Amino acid sequence: MRSMRSSILPVALLALLAAMPAARADVRFEITPFVGYRMGGGFDAEQLSGTTEDVDLEDGGSWGIDVGLYADSWAFYEFLYSTQTTELDSRDPTLAAVDVTTEYYQLGGTAFFPGEQWIVPYLSMTIGATRFSADGYGSDSKFSGSLGGGLRLPFSENLAATLGVRGYLTFVDTDTGFFCSSIDGEGSCLVQSSGSTLFQAEALLGVTVRF
Repeated sequence: MRSMRSSILPVALLALLAAMPAARADVRFEITPFVGYRMGGGFDAEQLSGTTEDVDLEDGGSWGIDVGLYADSWAFYEFLYSTQTTELDSRDPTLAAVDVTTEYYQLGGTAFFPGEQWIVPYLSMTIGATRFSADGYGSDSKFSGSLGGGLRLPFSENLAATLGVRGYLTFVDTDTGFFCSSIDGEGSCLVQSSGSTLFQAEALLGVTVRF
């Protein structure tokens, strides 16, 4: 599983480059490392009494990187990676002690809308995969997409600050188990999906370097 995870990034970057046949020979690219704050995302956990408890992912910090390959002066194709490790918000100490990592691997594009103002608005759309994992438990990958927008604050031709917000929507099967393990041949899962989708929102601040 670890080797599969490590191969996702180079494969995604190769796919991004392969999709560029119409790009100009003098195309430029950019890299934006960022820090963020992510919120949202919930599951159901079954109690010993037979009832279910709503279990949310704790809000908290995130980080990632966005790589863009310009199609023209005001639009680029992009690869986006964002990750957060946080706890489950639960009264059950077993669940509350589990650190959950949620990673987004996304491909898409960003368009800018320049005007007379110094600040440049942008809109981004992507599709890809969401990977859920927890130490000592199995991992799960699901199809997802995102929609984001924000402001680009250019300091020079090659350096800018990027402020944005992004919503991630992950598609899951209802009652799908997450963070499963097997002990003595007996399998169990910590939580299960509470619906057919899982939504998270993220605010981010990044430094963009263009080449």
